[in-house]
Amino acid sequence: MKKRLVVPLAAFAVLGSQIQAIAHGVKIEYQVQSAIEIQSAYDNGEPMQAAQVAVYSPDNPTEPWLTGQTDANGKFIFAPDPQIEGNWEVQVRQAGHGEIVAIPLSSDSESKLQASIVKGSTGYSAPQLILMGLMGIWGFVGTALFFAKGKS
Repeated sequence: MKKRLVVPLAAFAVLGSQIQAIAHGVKIEYQVQSAIEIQSAYDNGEPMQAAQVAVYSPDNPTEPWLTGQTDANGKFIFAPDPQIEGNWEVQVRQAGHGEIVAIPLSSDSESKLQASIVKGSTGYSAPQLILMGLMGIWGFVGTALFFAKGKS
């Protein structure tokens, strides 16, 4: 019985050490801010890279409050003035294609906005989390089998 356990344990030790040697931890830091993230893409799903963005505040809808460009993933982030309530309009345009979206903001949406952007990370990748879960199960099953065996 002991010889049968040596091979799986040795294989597990070797595979576990290799995975740990090639894995990299990740540290993610974030700040809670009142920001809106715009994700723009064409109908086929391709992101609108470097598209022109114009943000219009509710108190002056004729002149852009902020202008910029989307990133390589079609994203644009801006922090609206929390003192200005109403519909913030965001226009995204590129090569004759574009759209305008109205984002309603009120004094009570400020707290909802902050709560919706809080993101964190454990610092472990999906394969690392799966491996840790399997190792935990392996440990519980092995311990249960050890105590269930009783004295020989």
